Amino acid sequence: ELDILIQNGIVYNGVDSNHQKVSIGIFEDKIVFIGNEKGKLFEAKKTIDATGLIVCPGFIDPHTHSDRELKLPEKSHNLPFLMQGVTTVVAGNDGNSFFPTAEFKALYEKHGIGTNAILLAGHGTIRKIVVGRTNRKATEEELKNMQTLVQKEMDAGAFGISTGLFYAPGSYSDTEEIIALAKVVAANDGIYDSHIRDEGSYSIGLKGAIEEAIEIGRQAKLPVHIAHIKCLGADVWNQSKDIIQLIEKGRAEGINVTADQYPYDASATGLQAATVPRWAESGGKDSLFFRYSQPRIKDQILKETKRNITRRGGPDKLLFVQTDDSMFVGKNLLEVAEILKLSPEAAVYEVLKDRGVRVASFNMTQNDIYNFMKQPWVMTGSDGNSGHPRKYGSFPRKYHKYVQQEKVINLATFIKGSTSTTAEFLKIPSRGKLQEGYFADVIIFNPDTFKDVADYTNAFEFSAGLEYSIINGKLSVENGKFTNQLNGKVLVKNKTNLN
Repeated sequence: ELDILIQNGIVYNGVDSNHQKVSIGIFEDKIVFIGNEKGKLFEAKKTIDATGLIVCPGFIDPHTHSDRELKLPEKSHNLPFLMQGVTTVVAGNDGNSFFPTAEFKALYEKHGIGTNAILLAGHGTIRKIVVGRTNRKATEEELKNMQTLVQKEMDAGAFGISTGLFYAPGSYSDTEEIIALAKVVAANDGIYDSHIRDEGSYSIGLKGAIEEAIEIGRQAKLPVHIAHIKCLGADVWNQSKDIIQLIEKGRAEGINVTADQYPYDASATGLQAATVPRWAESGGKDSLFFRYSQPRIKDQILKETKRNITRRGGPDKLLFVQTDDSMFVGKNLLEVAEILKLSPEAAVYEVLKDRGVRVASFNMTQNDIYNFMKQPWVMTGSDGNSGHPRKYGSFPRKYHKYVQQEKVINLATFIKGSTSTTAEFLKIPSRGKLQEGYFADVIIFNPDTFKDVADYTNAFEFSAGLEYSIINGKLSVENGKFTNQLNGKVLVKNKTNLN
């Protein structure tokens, strides 16, 4: 007797370009049958009639910040991702992870999680523990201590290491430091995921940052993943073809270079990260404002902040999406500066004194978005974080806007780039495909109604059109509604639950 039998659906297996009309049988947590039922004597506890609906593997999101919710029992259902069709999330990205992995894995397992989760070790987190927030090179002893902590995280089941080389304190490290840590990861068959050092023209430039990431993969001999690939700001618009050529050259050399992309033309980050010079942040926020209080240093800080605002497209392109002061939400930096009767660059520091602020930054072109999206090594990712609609809508938006409406890619390409391509890069066995013997992470969505609802004015709306989500063989979404079942698992590198 099957636990679940799915019939009459339009089935994409996550690999092939053509769909099939086949049934799928699930027993316990595995797919045990795919094919024509004729002549088979099947009984099932639950039969799903998927007539007119798309059936495919559950989506795997390679870049999220969902660990901020997974650690809270009241939010561990992970609904913003679950209702997009995501069945597995990666957390610990941008060099920022909850440490130690073993402790948080145990926490997630204790209260349950709504989706599967893969954890990465954050380089920035480890550097803060060993070196602190200071802008300096790590000593030889500190580097060895960081290597020891990376090994500890890999032993606890982390799938690899992430860096946020644009952010402090990751930005204070040199390439040699990252290579040394990546070699530890490589020895454990892990992956390297990076928010690269520069996505625009802040420091070494976009091309230089891509070359650095590839060099890390070359020297450490491990797969390299470029997080949320983009050309950020007018200084680097239309460089996508050059970036693609650099990556293709690396891949031809034998370096497994991939990337993920969210389907929006606005990025999101902290106001401080977007505008404040990295050198001024050394030592933390208190040190920043001490420097800002010194007249000569203040002038230099404001000059460089103004330049960083220009890189982002100007103050009217930085939209406040999340802050402790609700009066600023929905206003751009230019409007906030007018309220405060300050220049935009000075308004940054007035706002940051007592608050944390997240901004959406409208600084990408459709041409670059299209070029990256068409590459077979680019997978769908959300970079899901509060305040930006991508946390609630990335996968349905990519389907609705770029598959259905604009036809940039076809349906099979979208599904493959959201499932098996991601699973193969992350080295997750037995997930990401509809195949007998694989874990039963399966979604069913309505091709006519599957779309994003969240936007920049209301970023907290669940997507529409997901009819069913099955995670580890159990129903998490049924008839478009959450079943209140926490069916996810923490997937652990090199452990039996992956086999």
